[in-house]
This record gives sequence, structure tokens and C-alpha cells, in this order.
Amino acid sequence: MFSLAGCGGGAANVAPPAQTLGQTNPQFGHVFIVVEENASYGDVIGNSSMPYFNSLANTYGLATNYYANLHPSIPDYFEMTVGKTLTIIDSETPQSFPVSNDNVVRELIAAGKSWKSYAEDLPNAGYTGGNTGNYLVRHNPLAYLTDVQNTPAQAQNLIPFSEFAADLPSANLPAYSFIVPNSCDDAHDCPLGTADAWLKTNIDPLINSPVFQKDGLLIIVFDEGNSLDFTQGGGHVAAVIVSPFGKPAYKSIALYQHQSVLRLMLEGLGVTKLPGDAATAPAMWEFFK
Repeated sequence: MFSLAGCGGGAANVAPPAQTLGQTNPQFGHVFIVVEENASYGDVIGNSSMPYFNSLANTYGLATNYYANLHPSIPDYFEMTVGKTLTIIDSETPQSFPVSNDNVVRELIAAGKSWKSYAEDLPNAGYTGGNTGNYLVRHNPLAYLTDVQNTPAQAQNLIPFSEFAADLPSANLPAYSFIVPNSCDDAHDCPLGTADAWLKTNIDPLINSPVFQKDGLLIIVFDEGNSLDFTQGGGHVAAVIVSPFGKPAYKSIALYQHQSVLRLMLEGLGVTKLPGDAATAPAMWEFFK
């Protein structure tokens, strides 16, 4: 049974619909995740300052019963990539808190899949240091992984977001992309409207690209709810699932948390070994045709 670590009350524990006999799940060639910051579902859905995000929520898939795992940010980012919350100390850095647990990078490498983290304002490729300028390392969980830190070739997959536009139309786009806006563009330090404008400028070209329309999956999710929202541990948040294989304008009422996103992205790439809580998390295949 799916267990919610650090839960409070308040959400209906609705299971995803069962898959039909003979149903085949889509396989993606490219998966992407963008994480926004510190806003609850009701702050975002229907908010006129986020027209682009809401257009995606109305056009593609919206998880209406999705909850973050904990407060503050860092445990939620680890749940998305390691399948464990690991720590609630937001000041941890890759040097103070190296993570050797099974994780998304380890399983991607084992399955022969490529990956990159595209982080806005990252000083240089391979950077595993602490905060600098508008770059917050706690929003870039892959930098903490010993699989990355201890292998120079893997560390070079931590790259500035400025390279994303060049990779998009080329063969350099990896199978798995973790996209990290800076602390203004993810709404951590700036209004939601700033984050929405960033998404329209930088993510709309991705969605409309030939490579995405062929075999893409994009998840845009908020890491945690606002500071007053502790429902299910981390608050009720908005999660949008975008794919050419998705059901149009689909709204799910099933209960999901960040480990389900980790499961979806890996299973969608054909990875069979799932780290941590992802192995038993509810699957999100209801969003697809």
C-alpha cells in the first residue's frame, strides 16, 4: 500500500483507475521536468497572472489531487529524484550532504539512457558547489548525487540552462532532462507572473518542437505548497502532464505525490528498477491514451 511520509490530513485518498487488460503504456524518447516554487494549488489554478500555465492545465493533463511530501524545498526535490525525502535542512550543499542512495541518475545510466540537468545561472558545467547569485543548489538535486559528484563525465551533465536552446533542435538533447529555473524565474523570489512568463518563453518552444511532438513527456510541478499548507505533509500543489500521447484536457482526481512523477518518468523511458518510494508509488498512466 502507498504510504505518505509525514502526512497530515485533508486529501481524499483516491486510487488511480485500474489499467485495462492489454493496455500498453506509451514509451517516451525524451522526458522533461520543470519544478516551480512555493505555491499551493489554489494560488496557481485559475490565477490570471499565470495564463500560460493555466492554458497548459486546460489543454493537457492536470493532477487535481497532487500533494508535496514535506516542507521546506529540499526533501521534495529528493523525492522526485531519489524516491526519499532524506533531509529537511535546506542549507545542505552537495559537499555537506552527498547522497549515495539509489537514484534517477544511477538507474538511467544502468539502462543506457542519457541525462542532463539544465540549471539557470549555473556558473559552469560540472559545478557542484553551493548557492551563487540566483542559482540555488537545493533546487538542483542531481548535483548532490555521488554518482554525479564522483564521476567527472557525469558531473559534466550539470550544465547551464543557456545550453538548452542549442540542444533542443540537435542530437544533444538527452533522454531525461531536469530543468532548473533560477530563484526568480521559479517564483521562489519573484511573483508567479514572472515564472509564467519564463515558462512561455522557454518551455513553449520545447512543447512545439518536432522532437517533443514525436515522443515527449513534460511535467511542470510545484515543489511544495505555500507556508500555511501542510496537507499530506507538503501541501496541495499543481502538477501538469504534457505529452502528445496524453488525453486532451484530462483532469485526474487520484492522489499523487512526487514519487509518482519519478516513477512515470523512469517507466516512460523503459527503466524497470525504480528508486525508493517510486517502486510502490501509484502509477500515473491514466493521463495517457
